[in-house]
This record gives sequence, C-alpha cells and structure tokens, in this order.
Amino acid sequence: MTFAVAVAGASGYAGGELLRILSQHPDFEVRTVTAHSNAGQQLVDVQPHLRSLAHLTLVDTTPENLAGHDVVFLALPHGKSGELTAQLDADTLVVDCGADHRLESESDWAAFYGGDFYGAWSYGVPELLIGGVGSEQKQRERLVETRRIAAPGCNASTVALSLAPGIQAGVIESADIVSVLAVGPSGAGKALKTNLLAAEILGSASPYAVGGTHRHIPEIQQALRGAGAIDPTVSFTPVLVPMARGILATSTARIVPGTDAATVRAAWEAAYADEPFVHLLPAGQMPRSADTVGANTILLGLAVDAAAGRVVVVAAIDNLVKGTAGAAIQSANIALGLPETTGLALNGVAP
Repeated sequence: MTFAVAVAGASGYAGGELLRILSQHPDFEVRTVTAHSNAGQQLVDVQPHLRSLAHLTLVDTTPENLAGHDVVFLALPHGKSGELTAQLDADTLVVDCGADHRLESESDWAAFYGGDFYGAWSYGVPELLIGGVGSEQKQRERLVETRRIAAPGCNASTVALSLAPGIQAGVIESADIVSVLAVGPSGAGKALKTNLLAAEILGSASPYAVGGTHRHIPEIQQALRGAGAIDPTVSFTPVLVPMARGILATSTARIVPGTDAATVRAAWEAAYADEPFVHLLPAGQMPRSADTVGANTILLGLAVDAAAGRVVVVAAIDNLVKGTAGAAIQSANIALGLPETTGLALNGVAP
C-alpha cells in the first residue's frame, strides 16, 4: 500500500529534510506541499536540491489543502500547527515536527512558550526508555497505531537519549545534570536572523539561551521523568557553532555512590544493544558530529570520570534527521505498521 502524504511548512529546513527522506521512501507518496509566504512557487525553486519533486507546487497551508491524505507532516513554527490539528481528520496520521504537542504540562508550556496550550501527543522518540526505574518499556510501544505524534526537539531528544539509560538503571542521579551542546544554525529555522548570518557565525562560537531559559529544558525533564527521574534538574547550555547541521552534546551526571564503571557502562549497553539507530561506541571512542550528517543515527561515547564521580556521555546527531525529520518518519513507520527502518539512512555522508 502506498500512503498519500502532505507536508506543511515545506519551504523550511525541517520541511525540506522531511521531503528529502520521503522522496526515497518506498511506501510514501508526497502529493501536497504547503507554505505561507512561498505559496504559489514551484517547490524546486525554494528547495533546489529536491529535483525528484520538481513537479510539486507550494500551496497555502489550510485544513482544506491538507485534507484527504493518509499522513500529514507539520513543520511549522510553534503555535501554528496547533491551530490546524483540531481541523484534521481523526483517522489521518498527523506528525507535528513543531513544539505544540510535546509538553504534557500546561504550566511548562506557559513558562517556556506561552499562548494556547494544545495538549501532548505520543512522543516520537521510539528508543526512549519509559515506565520508571527497572522498566524495560520503550516509547515505541506507545506509537503503535497512534494517529497523533509529536516529533521531538532535536536538543531534547539528544540529551534524553544520552542519559535515560543511567536513570532507568538507577546508576546515575537525576539532580545536577549538566549538558553543553555545540549546535548548527539550521536548528533555528530558515527565517532571516542577524545572529545566524555567515558573517556572524563563521570563525565564532556563541552561547545562547543561557541560564535555564532554553525551551527544550522542560521537554528533557519530562523525558527523564518517564525513565524514572525524580525532580530532575538540568543545566543546559547550547552553543552556536559554524556547521550547517549537527549537534555534539556533552552531558554529565553524578554516579550513584558505590556504582562501579562496569555497571555504569552496562546500563547503556543493555538499553541500546538492539537499536538500529542508537549506537554506543566502544570504550575509549567518542563520536564526531560529521559522522552523522544525513543519517538517522545517534552516536554515543561514554566515559566515567572517577575523580569527579560523574558519567560523561558525548552524543552526535544530525539535528535535521534523527533530531527532527528522521525521528518523525521513523515514528510514522511504527504507527502505520511498516518496518521501523524503512526509508531511513543508517550511513552518514563524508567528508
């Protein structure tokens, strides 16, 4: 069976990445692409790398244009997808790549986003541990046959996948978590912003949203609570670096006293041993962001800092693939009963 697909927000980076992956997916046919200010233009004029979709024309993002499809992917600014979703058929699989349906807490939404609260959908991180300490459940169980999926924030899923195994196994503490991330500017979207101009970022590294203000913090805490964390505290500092796409996240947490290094590593090995897209590197190896470009993989390096009593997890991910569009399509595969890996690349692009 071929599923008819619409992509809203097709002129942006996330929308373009969705289309790039969907164009090679054997079970999906992209029939409709929508935009706001770019409506009326040929898709290929806005996304010139998508040559196989040159026959498509961008239309307005309306419920009417999104109706009649089996699957709708939304790649819209926060607040915009929530306005549309209530008007889409309940039998349509809707995958929101924006923030509108990620958070379970209305107070967290008010504190970090503001505006109307639209409620949480099934969270699109299949490998995420859920069910609390000692549980072997994963989020993919909640994606089977669902018709509403919230794709993750790229930074949030990177940190959550980095640390959830230690929380679930009871080998790290959930207080005093520290994450520092080097991130590419594509995560900020395609809109023209002075701080994202090449003249501003080339040859420079710039922290932003410092001091607990980043919108992905409550999403990280929510995910870690699902793995068993009690009142997790996360010091989260992203740093903009001059690479178009990618995240290299270094996360540290206190090791539960009396836990040896072998037991710590065993928690991550057990959590991800059978995962096709989450790879724990051999002891002593650390990932590079370049090794995940274009791939739906997250690479993890783990070390134990015995002197500090902390675990250090370094994660590399392509923010537009496994961080957004790849996670969305992976989750859609599960919801539709397709093999989870269908249409998704395991290998990155090098150099």
